[in-house]
Amino acid sequence: MTRELPGSPLGLHRVIEPAGALPQAAWRLDPSPELWPDETRVRVDRLNLDAASFRQLTDAAGGDAEKLRAAVLGIVAERGKMQNPVTGSGGMLTGVVEEAGPASPLGLAAGDRVATLVSLSLTPLVITDGLARWDGRSEQVPCDGHAILFGRSIAAVLPADLPARLALAVLDVCGAPALTSRVVRKAGDGAAPVVAILGAAGKSGSLSAVAARRAGAGLVIGVVPNGTEADMLKATGLVDQVVIADARDPAALAEAVRAAGGPAQVTVVCVDVPGCEGGAVLATAQGGTVIFFSMATSFSAAALGAEGMAADVTMLIGNGYVPGHADLALDLVRAEPGVRQIFEHRTAEG
Repeated sequence: MTRELPGSPLGLHRVIEPAGALPQAAWRLDPSPELWPDETRVRVDRLNLDAASFRQLTDAAGGDAEKLRAAVLGIVAERGKMQNPVTGSGGMLTGVVEEAGPASPLGLAAGDRVATLVSLSLTPLVITDGLARWDGRSEQVPCDGHAILFGRSIAAVLPADLPARLALAVLDVCGAPALTSRVVRKAGDGAAPVVAILGAAGKSGSLSAVAARRAGAGLVIGVVPNGTEADMLKATGLVDQVVIADARDPAALAEAVRAAGGPAQVTVVCVDVPGCEGGAVLATAQGGTVIFFSMATSFSAAALGAEGMAADVTMLIGNGYVPGHADLALDLVRAEPGVRQIFEHRTAEG
């Protein structure tokens, strides 16, 4: 059923409280299934919780799957969306379009299998199956329910040549390689810049590493926390130097990056733990750029820390959207066996 009155393309009409807030900042949304003319309703079959949120929820539940399910269900029931109240982040989803309003600009039709490219933290959501099929071991959450997309939401039809689980994982982080590519191309005044990727053996990190290389990086340094991830990253050949370092130890991280050929003109933060702001800044050359893709980032810590170190660096928030980001990321996975290897490892069942 579609309502007759026009809604806001930003979803303002779905905000219950506080009045006047945008859906992402709102405490509670209206997830009812009736559509405004420019909205689209999706029958949800899988959520993909963002890495920082999944880690926080798992730690808080002590790894107990029942507590983890209850936490996610409680958030969605209370807020009308999946927005972790600690990290403020959400994730994304896949599903099948049930109905598109007559004024929807998204170009979707009933039956299209899609992935949303906007955060669950602003997407009205209802879960109806109690997450009974989720074992709590993966950030990908099989479920049943519905979600609402606004006129200015973004969604992509899932590609037929990639498994849905893999495509969802790629699209969840597709903003990272696109912005990395843009920044690297502009860095170094024509010289080939040194690029450091913190969390290079992860999903967004591996995509960012290959995007940096294709954009003209002279040296790509991949930073990982342990030997297991170092071996995995070395096997892919995606980076020029692999460094084992704790990204939460600023001095040790900066020294490790310098020893591998740094400091970096561009540092890309793709870790899912807090406390990496100082190290990222310290590992970056004066006049360089730090891109924060982690939702575990404290942006006040980054700004005040840079000031305290007299670091002349530009700090960018990776907001998840760059025009063409979905196609770029999917093409990288298709073309780069090393990237696909990491994604298949990271998204393996069980």
